[in-house]
Amino acid sequence: MTANPADDFQKTSTRLYSLDALRGFDMLMIMGADELFHSIGHAANTPFWNMISDQFEHPMWNGFHVYDLIFPLFLFMAGVSTPFSVGRELEKGKTREQLMLRVMKRTLILVLLGIFVNNGLKIQPIADIRFPSVLGRIGIAYMFANMIFLYAKEWAQIAWFWFFLIGYYLLLKFTSAPGFAHGDLSPQGNFASYVDRTILPGHLYVPFPDGRPNMHDPEGLFSTIPAISTGILGILAGTLLKKKTYTPEGKALRLAGVGVLFLILAQIWNLDFPINKNLWSSSFVLHVGGISLLLMSLFYYIIDIRGYKKWAFFFKVIGMNSILIYISGHIINWGFANNHLFGWLGQLAGEPWGAVLMAITLLFVKWLFLYFLYKKNTFLRV
Repeated sequence: MTANPADDFQKTSTRLYSLDALRGFDMLMIMGADELFHSIGHAANTPFWNMISDQFEHPMWNGFHVYDLIFPLFLFMAGVSTPFSVGRELEKGKTREQLMLRVMKRTLILVLLGIFVNNGLKIQPIADIRFPSVLGRIGIAYMFANMIFLYAKEWAQIAWFWFFLIGYYLLLKFTSAPGFAHGDLSPQGNFASYVDRTILPGHLYVPFPDGRPNMHDPEGLFSTIPAISTGILGILAGTLLKKKTYTPEGKALRLAGVGVLFLILAQIWNLDFPINKNLWSSSFVLHVGGISLLLMSLFYYIIDIRGYKKWAFFFKVIGMNSILIYISGHIINWGFANNHLFGWLGQLAGEPWGAVLMAITLLFVKWLFLYFLYKKNTFLRV
């Protein structure tokens, strides 16, 4: 892992400015936009702003909030970049084996970074370590999705997409944890969480209601299976965007059309297999996949087709160093820097609106940091 000019993800921006902009838009939500909306909700204390604030919290189990989109949208965009990055190297003469080794190396780095983000660098018993992570899931799902991209034709990639979703659905509907009825989808009774409790070392993120550890992990190993489909969907979207057989407007329309279709199918499937980020349920994949396709279509149309790029520069700066800004919150005390630079502004405003101003300045401080790196042509390469 080194700080060098743009990696494969970032090189994609030379082909698709919209991809970096959308990635930056996605990361803005956890870079500080979530805290901004929480502070506005607290200050305004109206039904509307409280509703918006709630959208930046994960539901307890079933259901969907805007906050649930951040993770799968990022994984989707990693898939979109594949035909432009891995596919480009394949066209240049690199062998599939060479590219697969590079993908596996990236996966290993992301898994290790995820463990670091969860636990820090300290000596502790294995039982106290949380191994599943956001970055780890991205790495593993990205690896399998790229393997399918490298060794399967496009029609087979589509077949794999549905295979993982339907197979995962059947597994969870006709199995359960011991002592629970088949098809139990509760945190304690579902088969995915039971498998994770059985095979994963260390501890899981969510404890049992009685305080015992290791009930469920939202980034568990078993529920990574349908996450592979999220990566494949991004690859299929990227393949479409790379094709020369369609007009740019036609590509945007096809992305949007499939996005709407997926949203409809997700609501139908939700009746039997609830939309659930914790389980990464098949209906959840279709739901967030539909939104991701619509956003990709919108950004592509506005930025790459219509040519309106200036407004998106703010997001591009974030998107070019997305993994860095995600990790930075665990190693940089952004609140300390913000309070020292702009604490006076929050004091002048007073409570409760001072907290809103401080949330805005926190975003500003982080963005200035990323802008400095952008101007220095320095990006975190994984």
